Amino acid sequence: MHKTNSNFKAGFVNIVGNPNVGKSTLVNAFMGEKISIVTPKVQTTRHRILGFLTQENYQIIFSDTPGIVQPNNEMQNRMLAYSFSALEDADILLYLTDIEDIKRVNEDFVNKAKNLLTPLFVIINKIDIRNPEEVAKAKIFWQEKFPSAALFEVSALKGNGVKELFTRILDTLPYHPPYFPEDELSDKSERFFVSEIIREQIFLNYYKEIPYAVEVQIEEFKEKEDITVIKAKIFVLRESQKNIIIGSKGAMIKKVGIEARKNIQQFLGRKVYLELFVKVRKGWRDDENTLKQFGYFD
Repeated sequence: MHKTNSNFKAGFVNIVGNPNVGKSTLVNAFMGEKISIVTPKVQTTRHRILGFLTQENYQIIFSDTPGIVQPNNEMQNRMLAYSFSALEDADILLYLTDIEDIKRVNEDFVNKAKNLLTPLFVIINKIDIRNPEEVAKAKIFWQEKFPSAALFEVSALKGNGVKELFTRILDTLPYHPPYFPEDELSDKSERFFVSEIIREQIFLNYYKEIPYAVEVQIEEFKEKEDITVIKAKIFVLRESQKNIIIGSKGAMIKKVGIEARKNIQQFLGRKVYLELFVKVRKGWRDDENTLKQFGYFD
């Protein structure tokens, strides 16, 4: 732990917004580490994930949250609860949006956010794929929604504007001793990140409802002398989904396993043996006990 001094800054920087606006991409850009999985599909992030960026004179706790959704099941209720919880403990609140986001404003969330005393930054993302006129209209729209907020234009993917935004965050951060040890990067375990890496591959390799019907649970995580042995279960809602996940002669599950193992080895920095199983658990998205088992009530 760094020695505390009067010049040390530390605080929670919570990122909220609708699905698919690039929250995880922005967190990863700030951290310089991939702590949140990223796919082109909406609602990829399901949990609130903290990333700790600690330097000599500051510690920023970045909080990535699920997108703000209208819940259709208990799992999505929990996801929305994570987003609202980010309003409660933020030292700085980042409301991330993009041009298309104007069409899907959650007024309840906006009203709660703008009534906070917390410093609020509204960030218009993906400016690299929009023309200046669209960005200018979006700035007017969001300035009317959040009159007291500071507005920023960024491309989290390309890095445009990210350095300037980071500098403003650091300037606004309160003086406080560090909250976490300097060698920790997140509040989540290796097992959690391994399960997320597997789930990321499912989002990238399957279509329609399949990724949203899936949850991944690590059953075994053993570190041996020269290899880490991991066994994971992929839960689906229906037998037909199990067949799709496995694929003809096991081709799809093999592909997912190969790609996931590569990424897990890179993440852990050591050789990995990965074995995947697929199991049907009907109604798991609405079963509170199962959701607790999957970590949605932590």
